[in-house]
Amino acid sequence: MGKQLLDRRAASAALLQDRGDLLVVTGLGSPSYDAMAAGDNDLNYYLWAAMGSAATVGFGLAMTQRDKPVLVLTGDGEMLMGLGALASIGQKLPPNLTIAVLDNGHYGETGMQKSHTGNGLELARFAEAANFPWTRVIEDMAGVAELRDRIHAKEGTSFAALKIAADELPRALPPRDAVHVKNRFRAALGHSTI
Repeated sequence: MGKQLLDRRAASAALLQDRGDLLVVTGLGSPSYDAMAAGDNDLNYYLWAAMGSAATVGFGLAMTQRDKPVLVLTGDGEMLMGLGALASIGQKLPPNLTIAVLDNGHYGETGMQKSHTGNGLELARFAEAANFPWTRVIEDMAGVAELRDRIHAKEGTSFAALKIAADELPRALPPRDAVHVKNRFRAALGHSTI
């Protein structure tokens, strides 16, 4: 019998419940759909067509919005394209930044080909090597609850790989107008729109 994997929607919803002033950056594709399914929010910054950029966008937010928790919710394929970001984050270590990778071991956006994590590569070890003080591989909802508490405590830069089932779920599409998403996010932070 195979190992039981997390339901991506349940894990994402648990991370986003009672979110308060949590700023969320989502990688393209399924993590954006998961955040949308948990409830659209002006403090969600959905990245469309910016594969490999979620961690760097979240890093910038964490450095400039130090009083707010920042969550990057992305997939293993997107994180694999942005591994260099972990090295940069590891040099600054903003305590309010958490990266949560929904790791199903596949490239969901390009046809479910097996990704490097599907062949055994562990992203949490990359984060550990990049100087992240807290890294975890999460395989149950108790671990998700611990991660949620850590996000809001802002006690140190964190990285978690959540092992999820490779299910293709119905899409919950967030707004696709990038200018609208950017402007409503800026407005929610008290900035003028541009």
